[in-house]
Amino acid sequence: MSNGDITFHTRKWVRPEDLNANGTLFGGSLLRWIDEEAAIYAIVQLGNGLAVTKYMSEINFVSSAVQGDLIEMGLTATHFGRTSLTMRAEVRNMFTRESILTIEKIVFVNLGADGKPAPHGYDTITYDRDRVPTKHLEQFHPQD
Repeated sequence: MSNGDITFHTRKWVRPEDLNANGTLFGGSLLRWIDEEAAIYAIVQLGNGLAVTKYMSEINFVSSAVQGDLIEMGLTATHFGRTSLTMRAEVRNMFTRESILTIEKIVFVNLGADGKPAPHGYDTITYDRDRVPTKHLEQFHPQD
């Protein structure tokens, strides 16, 4: 059952290279996609390209997908800490509308230039691009 607060924006097409030995979607591929989407979501919400995965709660695989299925991933912020962002994730099959996976808690930590947790100053979700960092590469590759 989908949480009404989640908006589904990202879609993936299940391709042959995404399958396990049983011919269904490999959980590792799905988790890689979720972690990438969660990182992008955290970067947008925190306005910082230096955000890292800290924690994922129990991963609940509810159903699967097969080659050719279209899946959609949704994330929503559930809590803003001083240096962290907690979110919930759900993945569902676009054809059947069945939930494939839920993760109740994914925590990202906002890092400063020194690589240590740093306050981000936000406490609300943004749906605009107002927080997208503009100098991500310079953070990792400072100019001399």
